[in-house]
Parts: sequence; structure tokens; C-alpha cells
Amino acid sequence: MTGAGPDLPPLRDVIARHGLDARKSLGQHFLLDGNLTARIARAAGDLAGVSVIEVGPGPGGLTRALLAAGADRVVAVEKDDRCLAALAELAAAYPGRLDVVPGDALQVDAAVLVPAPRKVVANLPYNVATPLLLGWLRRATDFAGLTLMFQAEVADRLLAEPGTKARGRLSVITQWLCQVRRDFNVDKRAFTPPPKVMSTVVTLIPRPQPLAPAPWGALEKVTAAAFGQRRKMLRASLKPLGLDPEAAGIAGTRRAEELDVAEFCALARALG
Repeated sequence: MTGAGPDLPPLRDVIARHGLDARKSLGQHFLLDGNLTARIARAAGDLAGVSVIEVGPGPGGLTRALLAAGADRVVAVEKDDRCLAALAELAAAYPGRLDVVPGDALQVDAAVLVPAPRKVVANLPYNVATPLLLGWLRRATDFAGLTLMFQAEVADRLLAEPGTKARGRLSVITQWLCQVRRDFNVDKRAFTPPPKVMSTVVTLIPRPQPLAPAPWGALEKVTAAAFGQRRKMLRASLKPLGLDPEAAGIAGTRRAEELDVAEFCALARALG
């Protein structure tokens, strides 16, 4: 379904015509570079026959790229009512392929918006990126993939290996449920307005089964306790849970950032 596509006005003209200044309160940083948005769409893989969920489309820069890349259908969830008219114009240019859902993505069940196979592709608003990701991870197998832009430091946490400073709760939960790939970094100057930090595009491919068996609630408790006092040895940080790491075959003298996902799962099973 790729091709020349409709003749669309420049995004800067759309923004000016609709008065779409980016708002800090909504975590908005618009990405207007068509080469970059096309690169994000390519990072998501083959979109033919795939339904794509986009969060925070703003004036529709990435939305255009997803449609041009051949996504079967795009559903864009937008909280900012000011953007709806611009997105409606884009929907009219791609009849039957773009639906705009007004509302807060934190309150929307993404999996019911479109049929499988479905992917999430989004330049996420920074202020809700992590809560959104955790919500999707709870139902990771509902998605064929998630290609998402985060602040670089959040992406580093998603990818962090044992023994590194960035290793934390988000690393363990994400890697437990998904294979994680760093696609590319995006300089802050690519955005309007520029954020204070660099951004990174990351793709998550949900695993058919979690990396190791563990109750979700118990894994959350163990990782929260262990990383909440990360300088302490596990025998001290896990003591408030009544959990002796030795019960899971893990030395109590080790620290949270040293453990791999399977070892955290062993602790969660011992707790659960």
C-alpha cells in the first residue's frame, strides 16, 4: 500500500494554520522531519496488514509516515483537542485508514481499538511514557511489537544489563516480557520545541512466554524492594518482605543490579 500518497501541506503550515504550539503541560515535542518519522516507521518493521496504534500524534508527522509506510489502519489517540481538526484533515486524505480517538491514552485499552496483528508506534509524551509502557507490558502478547520514542535515559534503563548503573525495576520487567532493541538516537534539535535531553527509539518484541515463570505481583514487590535500597545487600533490602534470598539459591551478599531476570524471577517465586 506504499506509494506516492496524497499531496499534503507542509507540517509547519498545518501547525501555523491550527495554532498548534507545543505545550509543556502535555509533554509535547513535535517531530517535523519527514526523514526521521519515516525512519521510525521503518523501525517498526513491515506494516502491511498491520493495525497501528499511535499515542500523541500532535499535528500528525509520524502519522503521515505510518500511513505512507503502508499500515493497514492507524488509530491515533490524542488528548489535545486542538490537534483534532488537523488530524481530521489527514484522515480525509487517507479515507478509511486513519481513525482519531480523542482522550487520554492512560485511560484507553489499546488492544480493543484495533484487531490483531497490532503494533504500537509512537513518539510518546515524556510525562506519561513509563506509565503507558507498564500498562502495555501487562498485556504484552496482545501486540506484535512496540516501537517507541523515550528520553534517552529511559531507553537506557529498558536496555540495561546486569552490573550497570542504569539497571533497575523497569529493566527487569521489560526484559522479562520482551526482547528489547535500541534502534537509533534522535538529537533534541530535531524537535519543535527542542527538549532538554536526547531521545531514543526502541523496539520491544513481546516474548510468547515470559523469560522465566514468576507471579507479576511478586516480581513487582521484589524488584521494588531490591532496587529501592540498591546499595544494600539483598539480605537487607529484601528483609522487609520476609524473604531470605538464600531460599531462592541466591547469595544474600549480592546487590540488586547484579541479578539477571531469571534470578529475580526465582526470588519472586520464593516470595509468591
